[in-house]
Amino acid sequence: MNTVFFIELGMGTDLHGQNITKAAVRAVQNAIHHNSMPGLRSVLPGQDLHAMKVHVKLAVPCDRELLDEEAVKAELPYGQVTIEIIDGGMITSSGIVLPDKDDKNDLIYVVVASVEVGY
Repeated sequence: MNTVFFIELGMGTDLHGQNITKAAVRAVQNAIHHNSMPGLRSVLPGQDLHAMKVHVKLAVPCDRELLDEEAVKAELPYGQVTIEIIDGGMITSSGIVLPDKDDKNDLIYVVVASVEVGY
């Protein structure tokens, strides 16, 4: 990415079920769902939203093989999306196991996301 327009940060959790993808999707949603970029198209090459580049960095607290990157990319409607996964995030206790919520244990997964947009 040669020009970065903005970087948004978000955090997502899966309180029950220990699903790292769900936590990552929520982190990306948290990062992008509080802004509007009406002028962005006018500065993109060819004024094409698909020319936009979106780089998502995810700090995940557990086995990155469990993360469905395509599900995360699906949250971003435009642009050429790349995903970078790093160690980070957090695992903490919920204090309760709820089998009806697909809990395998009492852990909460927390993912942190950085979403860079530019071209």
